Amino acid sequence: MAEQVILNLPDRLAKQVHEVAALTQRKLEDVLIEWLDRGSLGEIAIRDLPDEQILKLCDLQLSELEQTQMSLLLEKQRESMLQQGELEQLDGLLQVYRRGMVRKAEALKVAVGRGLRARLG
Repeated sequence: MAEQVILNLPDRLAKQVHEVAALTQRKLEDVLIEWLDRGSLGEIAIRDLPDEQILKLCDLQLSELEQTQMSLLLEKQRESMLQQGELEQLDGLLQVYRRGMVRKAEALKVAVGRGLRARLG
């Protein structure tokens, strides 16, 4: 059984839904249902993003602060000098880094498929 819900979306989110629906040639409702079913509005499938956002993801990097923190923590880890809180911080940074690399790789695949970037190698 389906339940009807009426939502007032913020302009930014409404624009994003319209772009994804147009790009994927689907109804707005279907896009929203997919997002809700996945459990996170912030995690739109990369293939559904507009070209501009795909290209931004292709160039994704950790911030300078995150890179510096990770380098320092990795150095301390090599020297076996990490404290418990630092170990948790390093684990969090590594998770962010790995997740970013996966999203970056997915974005690059989509960008090549759309002709936005040249194939590597």
